[in-house]
Formats: sequence, structure tokens, C-alpha cells
Amino acid sequence: MYSGGYAVSRFGACILDADELRLRTDEKALFRDVDPFGFILFARNVDTPDQVRALCGDLREAVGRDCPITIDQEGGRVQRLRGPTWREWLPALEQVQQAGENAVEVMYLRSRIIAHELRDVGVDSNCAPLVDVAGPDTHPFLLNRCYGFDAETVSALGRAVADGHLDGGVLPVVKHIPGHGRAVVDSHLDLPVIDADPEELSDTDFAPFRALNDLPMAMTAHLVYSRLGNGPATTSAQMMQIIREDIGFDGLIMTDDISMKALNGSLFEIATASLQAGCDVVLHCNGTFAERVAVAEASGQMTDVAQIRAERALEARKTPDEVDIPALDAKLAALMNGQR
Repeated sequence: MYSGGYAVSRFGACILDADELRLRTDEKALFRDVDPFGFILFARNVDTPDQVRALCGDLREAVGRDCPITIDQEGGRVQRLRGPTWREWLPALEQVQQAGENAVEVMYLRSRIIAHELRDVGVDSNCAPLVDVAGPDTHPFLLNRCYGFDAETVSALGRAVADGHLDGGVLPVVKHIPGHGRAVVDSHLDLPVIDADPEELSDTDFAPFRALNDLPMAMTAHLVYSRLGNGPATTSAQMMQIIREDIGFDGLIMTDDISMKALNGSLFEIATASLQAGCDVVLHCNGTFAERVAVAEASGQMTDVAQIRAERALEARKTPDEVDIPALDAKLAALMNGQR
């Protein structure tokens, strides 16, 4: 059982998860002492709406504040809240293609409804929009989660998704910065290495992130751009400089899950390297309790600038306006049928 403890004056520079449907005593003690910036939920943490609300309450009670709780609820293959209790969605690319000229409005409504369902159970952050630009060789793990095959389309749809979340009181986390669409291997299992011209990358892959660089949070891509350095973007100071300066993103940057096989080294080493490279907060998922302790210890407290970004992100949360969800459902259905 965890029994350590240390005082914190800033948020812990990590986002952690829980093992079960409610918190154990040792998890409560760890979270109280580490005060992670926030938490992430997975399918193993989801049963009923009341249970999810109670777990979110446990997490916020453990840290003594209204911390952000995030989830992967893209819709389609990647969604943790599933039917029949919650809506099932088409994969994003399929939804966009079926929506045709109504795609921007459709993706806004879809995201506004998703945000409503998340807020209803206490979740106020979502790992979306995904604005990786798809290509002819994009790996299947990512392809149907993308919004399109050109930067302009992806940027417009990404903005609609972000707006739907923000209007629903949910913080969007744009991913996977600076762009994952050229990956031909699954970064959950291996490290993608991309040999592309930097100017072309800037004009295509990086462009949607530049268009959305005002959003409060982003998640990194675990991949190497061989002409821009030899390390994964998550742990590369050179790539972080490109994200901050070329792309112009000054929001909070979290890593993608550091337990993914694309990254080599111990969790302690990866967490340390990510923060040294310029990430603000480390995301760790699906590990043992001992691994969570190690990541928390490696991450420590946020730097002053990361704390400022974190507080600015939290200020972007807003109470959603009252909304008629059945009316939104009906409008979405009409748009998908080609009506205005």
C-alpha cells in the first residue's frame, strides 16, 4: 500500500488513471499526496452513469479540487462510454464522408452531444479533436479516426469539433501534435519513423495544429520525423521547439500515453525525458499501481510556465448553456440525410 507523502504547491506534472470502478484506499492516498493535474478514464472505469459520477467524485475529493477528468470519446472505434447506455457513433471519417457538404455542422452537433453526455457523468475533458491528416498509407489504427485527407478540411472540421466541446463545457485536447497521419505502423506497438520534407510537413501535417493553436490543450505524437531529429516527438526538444514556435501552440501539452511501445526506456526515464524536452504534463495509462507511483515521482511538480498553462486551460472550462438534446439529435439526423 502506498504510504509516502510530500507537500505540493503546484499541480503534479502527470495525468493518472484508476484500476477499477471506484478508488481504492492506496489510490486515494497517492492522488492526495501527488495532486496530479488530472485523471483519465477507461472502459474498465465505466459501468453505469451513477457509478461514473461517483468515481469522478472520488477523484476530485482525493485531490481536493475541481480537477479535469478526461477520456477518449472520439466516437466510433475509440469511445469508452458505449451503448446501449450512451450513444454509439460512426467512425469520424465515415461520418464526415456520409455528411458530405454538411460535415462541419454534423461534426459540431456530434461533438456538442458527446460533450453533453460527458458532462452529465462528471467528465469535463475529451481527447479530441484528432486533426492528423490522413494519407494513402495511414495505418488502420488511425485512418478511420481521421477527419479527412487535406489540411484545410481537417482544420475546419477540427475547429467544429473543438467548438462543440467547448460549448458543452468540455475541454478539447487536440491530437496528435505535430501530426500522426503519415504513420504506417501503430505507435501502440512500434515507433513510426517518417522521412518527409520539413517544408511539406509544415504545409500539410502541421497546418491543422497551427490553425487550432489557440486551443487549451494538446497531446503529443509518438513518432520520429527523421529530417527533424532522431527522437520521438514526445521526448524531442527539437520537436517541442517546432510545436511552440512554428506551429505556435502555447497551450498545455500532455504526452500521449508513455506506456506505449513506441517509446523505449523505463517509465521513470520516459517521463523525465518528456518533461525535459518541453512537455508540460505526462500521461500514464494502463499500468500497475507501482508504475503510477514511479511516474508520479519522476514527474514531480509542474514548472512555473506549465502551471500557468494549466491554469489557463482550466479557465477555458465554462458552464454549458441549456440545450435541447432531442432537437440536436433531430437536426443531426436531418443533416445526415442531406437536409438543411
